[in-house]
Amino acid sequence: MARPASVVCPEGLHHITAITRDAPRNVEFYAGTLGLRLVKKTVNFDQPDVYHLYYGDETGASGSILTFFELPDARPGRHGDGMVHTIRWRVASEEALAFWRVRLEGRVLEGEATAQAERVVAFCDPEGLRHELVVAEVPDAPLTAVADGVPAAFALQGFDGVGAYSDTPERSAALLTQLGFAREEGRGAVWNAAGVARRSQLTYEPSPGTGVPGAGTVHHVAWSVADDAELEQFRGLAAAAGARPTPLIDRQYFHSVYFREPSGVLFELASRDVGFEVDEPRASLGSALKLPAQHESRRAQIEPALTPIVNPRQVG
Repeated sequence: MARPASVVCPEGLHHITAITRDAPRNVEFYAGTLGLRLVKKTVNFDQPDVYHLYYGDETGASGSILTFFELPDARPGRHGDGMVHTIRWRVASEEALAFWRVRLEGRVLEGEATAQAERVVAFCDPEGLRHELVVAEVPDAPLTAVADGVPAAFALQGFDGVGAYSDTPERSAALLTQLGFAREEGRGAVWNAAGVARRSQLTYEPSPGTGVPGAGTVHHVAWSVADDAELEQFRGLAAAAGARPTPLIDRQYFHSVYFREPSGVLFELASRDVGFEVDEPRASLGSALKLPAQHESRRAQIEPALTPIVNPRQVG
C-alpha cells in the first residue's frame, strides 16, 4: 500500500508513558528535581484507584509529555528486547549540561561511552529509568516549564527521542517507512520522525536479553498526529504494513491508536487536537484531581484512597 500524499510523518513524539510504584517520590523527582510541570493529576482509566500523572512544559504541549502509571505493587523492572530503555531530552547548551551535572549529582552515569560524551548527560531516576540530556541542533521550538531552582536557559526543552532494544531492527523497517519515518543515512538503526514543526529520533541498540516490565520501565511511546482523520489514515498504513492497530480510543486529552511494531515496542499514535485544558484552565493545570467521566460518580471513594502527593507549585 503506497502512502497517500496527504499523510505526513508524525510530528515527532507526543508522549512517553512509564511505570512507577511511588507517586510521591515520582512527583518530587520529575516536577521538583527536573523542573517539569505537573500538568495533569488523574487516575488510570482501567484502574481508578491509582494515579496517572502527566508532566510537561507550561502548556502540556505534545512533544514534552512524560506520563506515569502508578502501580504500587509493581516489582522493579528491567528493560530488555522490544522495550524503550532511554528517554532523550533536549537542552540549549553545554552550559545547561554543566548545570544538570551538578543538580543531578549522584544520579549521573559517569564514564559511559558515547560518541559525543561532552554533549550528553546520562542519569537514572529514583527507580532506575534512564534519561539523557543532549544539545540538539534542531529548529523545533523549545518546550519548557517554569520551576524554582532551574534557570530558564537551562530548562529541559522537550523530547529529542528514545532508545530501544532490538537484535533485529530490520524487522521494523517496512512499518516505520510506511508511517513516514526516515532512516538516517549511514546509521541503519536510527530513524527520524520529522513533521513540519517537530521531530524526534528512534534508535535501536542490541538487546541485553529479555526484559521484565515493572517499576522504572517504559510502557509505551506515542507519536504525534493531528486529529481523528489523520489517526485513521495512519491506522490504515500500520495495518497495511502488518501491524494490528486498535480502533480509535478516547483518552480524554487525546485520541489514540495502539499497536506493537515488529521489534516489540508498543507504539501509540496520539492526536494533538484536544489537549489538557479541556477540563481545567492553563493557569491551574495539575492542581486538582481530574477524573474520567466514567469514574466521576465515585470521587468520594477514589480521592481519599489515593496517596497524597505534593505538587511543588502548590507549596508555600
